Parts: sequence; structure tokens; C-alpha cells
Amino acid sequence: MALLKVIEWADNTGNTIVYKIDTKKNVIKKGSALTVREGQVAVFCDKGRMADVFQPGYYKLDTDSLPILTSLLSWKYGFETPFKSEVYFVNTTRFSKQRWGTANPIMLRDPDFGAVRVRGYGTYSFRVKDAYVFMTELSGSHSTYRTEDITDHIRSMLVMAISDAMGESGISVVDMAANLMELSEAVKKSLEKRFEEIGLELCDFNFENVSLPAELEKAMDENARLGMMRRNVDVYTQMAQADALKEAAKNPGMAGGTMSAGIGLGMGMQMMNAMGGMNAANGGAAGKKICPECGAQVPADSRFCTKCGSSLAAAQTGGVCAKCGAKLAPNAKFCAECGTPVASVCPKCGAKLAPNAKFCAECGQKIK
Repeated sequence: MALLKVIEWADNTGNTIVYKIDTKKNVIKKGSALTVREGQVAVFCDKGRMADVFQPGYYKLDTDSLPILTSLLSWKYGFETPFKSEVYFVNTTRFSKQRWGTANPIMLRDPDFGAVRVRGYGTYSFRVKDAYVFMTELSGSHSTYRTEDITDHIRSMLVMAISDAMGESGISVVDMAANLMELSEAVKKSLEKRFEEIGLELCDFNFENVSLPAELEKAMDENARLGMMRRNVDVYTQMAQADALKEAAKNPGMAGGTMSAGIGLGMGMQMMNAMGGMNAANGGAAGKKICPECGAQVPADSRFCTKCGSSLAAAQTGGVCAKCGAKLAPNAKFCAECGTPVASVCPKCGAKLAPNAKFCAECGQKIK
């Protein structure tokens, strides 16, 4: 039977919470040393009963350093050696980068969208705060206890607290991304007591993302797109017209020869305006007519030219012979086709005169 002179544990795994020293047939004698490193706690047990707890430091094992174990072993007259005992080391450092996620979506009542299903994921970290309570409540007599052995239990507590925090917040799912820090703090605070009951401390809790069902995200994207279009309807109309012109230019049969040349509705209006200007320049503008003598433009209702004073009756009546309908030359006295005298006009009012009229039928002016 060997003697344990120095009892210690050097952890290099990064995920071990509790480690039991393998004593096998070894025994502890008076004067044996115990080394507890920073971030560790050593626990002595006798026949499954929790006894002395050692914080970080160096200890010589004797009656004074093992008061509870001395009582349990009934050492009435002092430390008896050798003796056997179970020694556990508990890692009290922070276990970080632990991941959580909602295996099933959380059902929430949203003020904007009604009942929605929300998923989330993120990270958290924890540590053993009270080794005695932790071993009593969770690890028990396991020779080793790792983070994998407790993460499912922690995750179930987290999901319950997340559902409660989201439901009580009253925040719309659209605004949750802007309130993740507040939600994280609410979840952490709600779980403090439950973690203490099993000897743990929830050091931090973080949301990385909150996601919605694909169909709801699609509807929200479409609503945002329509909102942008409503605010910029003029711009989108111009863009649509430009796209239509491009497509028409690619397909000559789509909108006729004019459209195939790239002339759409807007460009067509511009061309009509331009043609109107050309007609006006040529004397064909609406509300205008041309003097047959000097070619000046005069208002359409004028009876005499405002520039040369010539009568505009021929232009007004169409300049045709009253008998044969042949076109008359300006100021003609007789028709060149049939010789019929051309009806003259009143010098006062410009009205058409009957052949050989002595007075104007319109104004009564005497005709010389």
C-alpha cells in the first residue's frame, strides 16, 4: 500500500469541471501535502459524505486542517494515519464560449404581426460558485464531470428564460435587433437564483441573432420595397419608362417604327411640341393665316392684312370661283377658267358682295 505524499491536480483539458483523484490502493498519512491551484477547490469525502473543502493554497494534512473528516472518522485522540479518503478537485474558472440555440421556435404574440415563431442563438459563460453545493446537487460521486454533462440542463433553463423575457418585453420582432442587450440582461437576471441553487453562476449571456420564419421575412422585405416605391414613385416611373425604351429599341415589332427608334411617350410629346414650333415658324400655327399679297402672318379672324392692308376675303373663302369652283389668283377680277366676274368684298367690313351689288348686305356701305 503506497502513501500519497502530495495531492494535486493539473488540468489541461479546458472542459473538466470536477476531477476525482484516483487513490486506488493508496492511502493518506499524517504530513501529506495538498496543493490547490488558483481556479480550483479541493473537496474531501468519506464514504460518499462531503467533508472538508480547501480553497487555493498549500496545506499540510493533519487534525487541524481536516476538522470535519476528523469528526467523521471519529479520531478521538488526534490524527490517525494512514487513512483513505476520496479527494475531488473542482474547477472554478469561467467556462466561456458555450453556445445555446432554440431547438424549436419560440411562439410569441407580436403587436404588429400577431402570433409569430422566433428562433435565436448565441453564447454564454458560467463557473462553479459553490463547490460544495454543486457536488451535492449535480456531480455527486462521478469520477469526472465535464461541461458536456451539464450543457443540456443549462440550455433548457436558458430557453425557458428567453421565452419569458421576450414575451414580457412587448417588443415587436422588427425592433428586437435593436434591443438584444436589454433582452440579454433580462435573461441573465431571471436565471441568477436558479443557477445559485445548483452552485453555479451565469457570468454572461449574449444574443447573436433572432430570426423569423422565411415567409414572414419575405413579407417584411416586400413591404419595405413597396414603402420605398411609394416614397419615390416619380423616380421609379421615369426608370420604368427608360427601361421600356430600351426594350422597344431591342424589338422593332414591339411598338412600331417610332418606338423601335427609341421614341416613347415622353419623347413623342417632345417631338410633337417641336413639330408645332416648326409649323408656327412656317406660318401654319393654330390661330394664324397668311396674307396672299405680302405673306405676313395675321390673326385668323382678320379681314385685312395688318401689314399691307390687302383684303383677305379670298383666303377666307378659299379663293375659288363661285360658278365653276376653279382656284382664283390673288385679287383676280374674273375667273381664268370660265370668265365669271369674281365677287368683290366690302371695303368697310370685308363681307362678300353679290355680283353688281350697289350696297354691302352686311354693313350697308355704298359700293363705288
